[in-house]
Amino acid sequence: MSRVTSGRLTLSWVGRDEALRNTADGGYEWVSRQDPRVTEVRLLQETGKAGDVTGTAADNLLIHGDSYDALHALVRNPEYGDHYRGKVKLVYIDPPFNTGQAFQHYDDALEHSVWLTMMRDRLLLIRDLLAPGGSVWVHLDDAEMAYCRVLMDEVFGRGNFVGTVVWQKIHARNNSAQHLSSVHDYLLVYARSKSDLVFNKIDRTELSDQEFWNPDNDPRGPWRRSDLTASHAYEDGRYEVVGPHGDVFSPRGNRWWSCSRETFDALREDNRLWWGKTGRTFPFRKRFQSELGGLVPTTFWTHDEVGDNRQAKAEVTKLFDRSRIFSTPKPEALLKRVIQIATDPGDVVVDVFAGSGTTAAVAHKMERRWVAAEILEETAETFTRPRLEKVVAGDDPGGITKTVGWEGGGGFRSLKASPSAFEIADGRVFLADWVKGEDFAAVVAAQLGFMMYDSADGGPFCGTKGRARLAVVDGVVDEVVARGVLGHLDEGERAVIVGRGVTPEAESLVAELSRGSKVLKAPRDLVRRGMAVR
Repeated sequence: MSRVTSGRLTLSWVGRDEALRNTADGGYEWVSRQDPRVTEVRLLQETGKAGDVTGTAADNLLIHGDSYDALHALVRNPEYGDHYRGKVKLVYIDPPFNTGQAFQHYDDALEHSVWLTMMRDRLLLIRDLLAPGGSVWVHLDDAEMAYCRVLMDEVFGRGNFVGTVVWQKIHARNNSAQHLSSVHDYLLVYARSKSDLVFNKIDRTELSDQEFWNPDNDPRGPWRRSDLTASHAYEDGRYEVVGPHGDVFSPRGNRWWSCSRETFDALREDNRLWWGKTGRTFPFRKRFQSELGGLVPTTFWTHDEVGDNRQAKAEVTKLFDRSRIFSTPKPEALLKRVIQIATDPGDVVVDVFAGSGTTAAVAHKMERRWVAAEILEETAETFTRPRLEKVVAGDDPGGITKTVGWEGGGGFRSLKASPSAFEIADGRVFLADWVKGEDFAAVVAAQLGFMMYDSADGGPFCGTKGRARLAVVDGVVDEVVARGVLGHLDEGERAVIVGRGVTPEAESLVAELSRGSKVLKAPRDLVRRGMAVR
């Protein structure tokens, strides 16, 4: 029997080659990945504003809609893609840990398949959003962590795995647990391109600074001792040194000096060596607290450092009355650390499972731009939007507010993902009833990748893409309509004319008069476009 010696590790599950579509009753249905209701680019329609949305604050978006629809629009719609595709520094998501939290109704027998399909489709879009130096942090518990690790290896590449952070979410033992008392969650961290990834160090703490002292009253302040030897062979690392009282020292066993003699002598000259209180012990290097930056983050974060579930619930409870309790908030200190490590001020942070809005709130206080999406309207209106309005107004005194000196400011735009523009009956695709007039033009532009604009001269065009101009006709494109549209083209431009109906004469006329121009019929050619891109 021959043995397979090539290929790659993949995760298989029921429905892997299909897609999931949310239904009106809060459930889902399995559909083809070529289904136009999956491949379409949803519109993000502005519903309101909070605070001052001029300048970079205009990039702060609160989206009411499914996470997939929000991500797809950010990637594919030029209105947003130009700002976010390939430019997002951090995506943090805290997805539902089981499908019962993602959908109101689901089949227990397919629970993991639903979850994996949901995550796969969103991770693929997240990959497109990330900047070369960007990273994605996925917050999970034991239920799906192992599966998600393999899935993310497949989507991002195993070489882009950065690490697994363990967060101590509970600091008290549950002595009534059947087997083990679970006290932690995981954060899987992947880079878009690990070779381009640069993480920031975290702030020093009182605990980390306890190792510094100043027994010789060095005017440069407290220092800690550092080993001057190394276990690896070093060509210039074998020599003898003489201490203050004539004692001779050299590395013992299979050890070498970690620096050359010239460097050692320079350290001695600058009083950066410690020979012990008697001056007769093996030398160490002095590393001064004032010269050291932050700390390289570890992969274990305790509740003392970044808070826990109890603290998170207390933060949300202070913002709202006790009758409104969000079940799974995360402490602001936890998100502060993630954002501090992965971004700099002005970078874009995305969270498409926004929940109570912790990620966006912390990003705003830390002067990052942000995008947050929440599918449940009740959650968005009860927690997410009111919380962010309080942050903007400076009425949120809790969390990291005092730590970062936040006093309010900035703003954000509220958007709503449109319903599907397509309906399917008896195997045929139709435009939904709401797709009319300006909405029809916007739907067409989104599917074809045109940037919408208002024609200054009252001409027929509503979108642009390079030298192409888009004209959308909420009716039939015949010879008269086609000739009129082509008459508005400047030299070197071409037209894409889309109508609900198209006559053969119009198609022939456009092909004859304007090379490169074309006439498309909706929804037929919009569906083909979506399938091709997918």
